[in-house]
Amino acid sequence: MQTETSDTTPGRKVFLMLQGPHGPFFWSLGRMLRRTGSEVWRVGFNAGDRAFWFSPGSFLPYTGQAEDWPDRFEALVREKGVTDIVLYGDTRPVHALATDRARALGLTVHVFEEGYIRPYWVTYERDGSNGNSMLMHLSVQDMRTALEKIDLDPIEPPPQWGEMRQHIFYGALYHWFVMFRNGAFRHYKGHRELPVSKEFLLYFKRLVLMPRHHLSREWHTRRILASGFPFHIALLQLEHDTSFQVHSPYTTMPEFIADVIAGFASGAPAHHHLVFKAHPLENDRRNLTQEVRRIAAEHGVPDRVHYVRGGKLKRLLHMARSAVTVNSTAGQQVLALGLPLKVFGRAVYDKPEFVSHQPLDEFFSRPVRPDRRAYRDYRQFLLESSQIPGGFYSKRGRRQLMRVVVDLMLAPEAPDTALLHGTAQPRQPLRLRR
Repeated sequence: MQTETSDTTPGRKVFLMLQGPHGPFFWSLGRMLRRTGSEVWRVGFNAGDRAFWFSPGSFLPYTGQAEDWPDRFEALVREKGVTDIVLYGDTRPVHALATDRARALGLTVHVFEEGYIRPYWVTYERDGSNGNSMLMHLSVQDMRTALEKIDLDPIEPPPQWGEMRQHIFYGALYHWFVMFRNGAFRHYKGHRELPVSKEFLLYFKRLVLMPRHHLSREWHTRRILASGFPFHIALLQLEHDTSFQVHSPYTTMPEFIADVIAGFASGAPAHHHLVFKAHPLENDRRNLTQEVRRIAAEHGVPDRVHYVRGGKLKRLLHMARSAVTVNSTAGQQVLALGLPLKVFGRAVYDKPEFVSHQPLDEFFSRPVRPDRRAYRDYRQFLLESSQIPGGFYSKRGRRQLMRVVVDLMLAPEAPDTALLHGTAQPRQPLRLRR
């Protein structure tokens, strides 16, 4: 990477990268952008950011107070001649403040997120993601009109996540650096409420207990499937996730659990059951098993409500009657199977053609089926625009992602805008081993 000097040649791209996914993805992306002739700088807010950026000359540590960050960001833009900023998730405080300033300055904002359609995709958009995505303002008919201009069948990825161990490993390593090597960043305060030491211990515990959790999950899943009772699924999310905190009416997961159980108790037939499915990365920062049991008992349905740890959703979904969620991306798996779905927060897939807006008790009693044709059109629009094959955490996933995403970042239009305008470039087909 480049040294501390900055080349302000007119027309040259200058990327300022902020916080990325845990691990080396942003480093790999920065190297590839450099090979295009662009200039790349990385702002680091803690020792975890620094640990995964291997060029000290292009690393810009921010060690100041949080309230001084917007002015420092604007100063960096002027000093380096920045044209583009790159970040992972647009709602964490340092990113929200930077994107506001960046838009005012006319910069291009590149936003990465976990895939809206999983497992083997990541999300790349411009200006915003999730509740700030352009998708929030597009109708299914807008998407159908755009798709009429192309004739491509999306190639489906393998039906597994494939990166869970790497994801957890890099999360634990990142928090180790923040916990033990963060002396130069004494003003750093993370976007999550728990102290970094607690985050590290939770990640470490999660790694150690993975075999035990697998056995527990398998036992509960088999018990539910063998019981023969009709059941509905409630898809839980990570309580600290910004999509849950910023784009939903809740601040804690028990608030959502209480609403769901209340609606289930008052509306579902007496022989139906309810299964709460934990997020695959749930690390027990809150005892959700205990919360589910407590709230179910309060509503008189303790024997009809169940809790299952993480793992794959597919086995349970294939036997479920319906699903509810705040705004989990797993809602897309529900819709792909043609199951009724109700959401409580802002979600990119919340379209009237395939997401129910019934009152919750009525939904559990007589859920409305989604329009599967409309969802297939919506899904294809995503696969032709914001969903990029690959992953952040495994080497194989990063290689696949890099083959596509750098060209998208250098393109004059965002992928969804180009698709709407009929100027989208063809994608490389996804060929993966089964």
